[in-house]
Amino acid sequence: QVQLVESGGGLVQAGGSLRLSCVASGRLITINDMGWYRQAPGKQRDLVATVSRGGTTNYADSVKGRFTISRDNAKNTVYLQMNTLNPDDTAVYYCYSEIRNPYWSPPTAYWGQGTQVTVSS
Repeated sequence: QVQLVESGGGLVQAGGSLRLSCVASGRLITINDMGWYRQAPGKQRDLVATVSRGGTTNYADSVKGRFTISRDNAKNTVYLQMNTLNPDDTAVYYCYSEIRNPYWSPPTAYWGQGTQVTVSS
């Protein structure tokens, strides 16, 4: 089975930084896009950032200039460096990945369990 495991969430003061990591695992998988979504209490789950296998990035307007998404294809890992955090960034952050499982199948979306990020004012 495919698993996405996140780490790096926590509590930080406004203006601080965190780095999230997510590693995908599976016996016969290939991975296309990877990225991060977030969901604040009472709100829908929104896109934060994505990165293609070739390194093309896409960011929500609210995080441009503050967050950086990157990936290590050899490790099946995606990162989200979050700088200049503010209380509006408080949310559960979910890793996702578009994966062929097995590699000859069409890609489908997989999700991590979520990691809490809390930014205090």
